[in-house]
Amino acid sequence: MDTLLIVDDEKSILDLLGVVLRKEGYRVLTNPGTSKAYETLDGGDIDLVITDVKMPQLDGMTFLKTVRIQKPTVPIIVITAFGSVKQAVEALKEGALDYVTKPFDIEELKILVTHGLEQKRLREENLLLKRTFQDQSRFENMIGRSKAMQEVFHLIERVASTDSTVLVTGESGTGKEMAARAVHAHSRRKDHSFVSINCAALPENLLESELFGHTKGSFTGAISDKKGMFETADQGTIFLDEVGEMSPWTQVKLFRVLQERKVRRVGGNDEIPVDVRIIAATNQDLKKRIEEGKFREELFYRLNVVSFEMPPLRKRPEDIPLLVSHFLQKHCQKMGRKMKRLVPEVVGFLETYPWPGNVRELENLIERLVAVEERETVTLASLPADILGSHLKPETAVALRPGFNLEEHLDQVAKRYIQEAGTAAGGNLKKTAALLGIGYRSLRYLLDKHGIESFKKPDSPDRRERMP
Repeated sequence: MDTLLIVDDEKSILDLLGVVLRKEGYRVLTNPGTSKAYETLDGGDIDLVITDVKMPQLDGMTFLKTVRIQKPTVPIIVITAFGSVKQAVEALKEGALDYVTKPFDIEELKILVTHGLEQKRLREENLLLKRTFQDQSRFENMIGRSKAMQEVFHLIERVASTDSTVLVTGESGTGKEMAARAVHAHSRRKDHSFVSINCAALPENLLESELFGHTKGSFTGAISDKKGMFETADQGTIFLDEVGEMSPWTQVKLFRVLQERKVRRVGGNDEIPVDVRIIAATNQDLKKRIEEGKFREELFYRLNVVSFEMPPLRKRPEDIPLLVSHFLQKHCQKMGRKMKRLVPEVVGFLETYPWPGNVRELENLIERLVAVEERETVTLASLPADILGSHLKPETAVALRPGFNLEEHLDQVAKRYIQEAGTAAGGNLKKTAALLGIGYRSLRYLLDKHGIESFKKPDSPDRRERMP
């Protein structure tokens, strides 16, 4: 049953509305325009408010504003004196749903109440859907609503409850370590250590010592015994990033650890049992490395128990707006800057950019924009030149030969650049002009000169003209 709160200093109106609206099946609370209206508002669930705005003991406009702040989804219908249009307009500006003037039509008021309650239900459903959508678009620190990322989230959830070794593949910057941390966070080992090491960042002798530990005096500089990362990660998870860069000798030792679940420190004789889950990652094709004799086949099969690929950003462009919003909030807050807004043309351009550095490159770009862009609104002109010009293909050298016509060749080059820029800009003329570094009028002149049918008019985003 919906609950209505009616606030008015006229008892006759309270009585009338109470009788009428209760007959309609509503629970009705009334207040004679006193400060106790605030207590009623705080005391329980209110689905709709009907209030006068001019009362001797209670400032109706202040009460209206309070309702909007405390219960933003609750609709408000305002009662005003006949002819007091100024008050009604002010109430609407403050968020009132609608108003009625005294004396009012009961049937009209009933319709407004029904409409207001329906609007409230829709608003709350939208909020619920938005929260649900946000939850589905996030998994630990990873963000993505694309089918590819949803499949990754689902697989991580399933594999996390096991102790199986996991191999995460994908290009650099796609978030392989974040995926590994998500597996750990959802596993039974989540209360123990997550230890990460980049196998490509250390020379062979240091990597072996870091992984397996060493004994005092085992090599120059080994002044004491040292635990390796496998021992440190006992009961937890060890993440081996860029595992394809391991030397053949270290691969042999890693295979032995995977097989026997024991480590032997460099220079030591004792075998130390370890209970560790191993997650490895690589941006290389390990099967090709095996064919080249650079990666041991038996180790590959030990690592490749469960595997999944982190998709490159260019293959999930629908995730870019979510990532942009996340990175903007993150870096604006980190730098103490006002929240910046990217115009739709910029977001559209970012969705077409190939992102060779993947999510890492996108975050770096957003951090740069937050740091150096003085305006709160980010336009195409704010983007770095190397990104703006990324879609334009370099011209190959032209062989000079009899009959070569420089003017004709330059016209062909100009036409090709305009067409490529138009494709990169999604057919938008203003974006195309920005990519080419010319004005909008200049672009229109060149389109006419070279007989290129224009793409999309900047003032009519839904109207497209044909492009050859």
